[in-house]
Amino acid sequence: MHRGMHTDTERCVRAVQSKDARFDGWFYTAVLTTGIYCRPSCPAVPPKPEHMVFHPSAAACQQDGYRACKRCRPDTSPGSPQWNVRADLVARAMRLIADGVVDREGVTGLAARLGYSTRQVERQLLAELGAGPLALARAQRAQTARLLVETTDLPMADVAFAAGFSSVRTFNDTVREVFALSPSELRTRAPKDAAVGTPGVITLRLPFRTPLHPDNLFGHLAATAVPGVEEWRHGAYRRTLRLPYGHGIVALSPRPGHIACRLALSDPRDLTVAISRCRRLLDLDADPVAVDEQLRTDPALTPLVDKAPGRRVPRTVDEAEFAVRAVLGQQVSTAAARTHAARLVTAHGTPVDDPEGGLTHLFPAPEELAALDPDALAMPRTRRTTLTTLVRRLADGDLRLGADSDWTETRAALLALPGFGPWTADVIAMRALGDPDAFLPTDLGVRRAAHALGLPSTPAALTTRAAAWRPWRAYAVQYLWATDSHPINVLPS
Repeated sequence: MHRGMHTDTERCVRAVQSKDARFDGWFYTAVLTTGIYCRPSCPAVPPKPEHMVFHPSAAACQQDGYRACKRCRPDTSPGSPQWNVRADLVARAMRLIADGVVDREGVTGLAARLGYSTRQVERQLLAELGAGPLALARAQRAQTARLLVETTDLPMADVAFAAGFSSVRTFNDTVREVFALSPSELRTRAPKDAAVGTPGVITLRLPFRTPLHPDNLFGHLAATAVPGVEEWRHGAYRRTLRLPYGHGIVALSPRPGHIACRLALSDPRDLTVAISRCRRLLDLDADPVAVDEQLRTDPALTPLVDKAPGRRVPRTVDEAEFAVRAVLGQQVSTAAARTHAARLVTAHGTPVDDPEGGLTHLFPAPEELAALDPDALAMPRTRRTTLTTLVRRLADGDLRLGADSDWTETRAALLALPGFGPWTADVIAMRALGDPDAFLPTDLGVRRAAHALGLPSTPAALTTRAAAWRPWRAYAVQYLWATDSHPINVLPS
């Protein structure tokens, strides 16, 4: 990992001179002579080293008066992998800011969710990122505004409020300051392929660090899709989204160098949150080079990594939804878990209109499942108790699952619930909370793969061997699962 990389001037200069895209999002290069800032892979001729200053965030560059480069568009870099790898205050704060919490609840709301004072949060963000929460949220608003300007035909006033600005004047001033162009000039300069294709649908590209192997990522989402909520159609994974201001439908398709994303939102103010959750769903801010280098140190995993480098962990857009689905999937087949989930959706989900057909509901929120009749569940009594207890704790707010969750504390809270064993807690930690080191030594697929590879297959012995894979054991699980012929490992045709 490259925490604090922007302070290593020599290393940053080498990355810029070699135009190394692996470091996009890790740091930003501000050019003293031009007043612009770039991503490391900018195609322009690199400036002289003495003209470069390095910053840990785009917000820090903007705060120091630098404008975004028009060639490399640094504001659209993949996010820093640190925020998905770390569980400290700064990382949790960054995940919440990406989820739009500052725009909706202010800095006091951000601090309250984290359990710290506003002063502590501001001090730590400023120390590590060179910008406080307001500046970081402002940089995010600017990026959202650019997307809306370039990919929709919304009037500029609507763009301003949808991006989270309090006034059209602030929107205009910010766009000019960050991009050195007015909003109308941005729209005029937008690439032709960014033009609106379908009214009300926002089309964009989600960048990632290469390599990315899509088979198990999209295969897993498609094979476990809950009817009415998710589907695979025409080469895209589609699903409904429950968002702060309304709902949405997204279609995600793997493409060379990016993920094609089509979003239909009932309220455009949800754009930032929707993009953030889609990126988390597909684990797009991961650093696959760092992950694969570590896993290759184990000779047993080397052939698996070399065969299909860049595997990601399929995650979720809704942590509470995934927890419910994890309980429904306890000790049953994938097909049976989908059937149980589909029944809950039909009985308790909120209906939505899908112009393309196929998607019918939002997955029910814990509050909508709180009145669930246990006797209506076609499952053993003990699992009914597990599900109803989980739903009640989530609905009451006693258990919180989200971008701000502390992985260790939340795992302990899950294990304290009736019917929650290590597998259920760890699969939620892996796929819902985003813990990159969550491990499933009791999982049948993992144990089968371990045995086939000559690794220890008992949970205790396998856990000991897997210590060498840390902090990337969740990714090792993906490589182990991929040795099986299960549909979750196959990109649907």
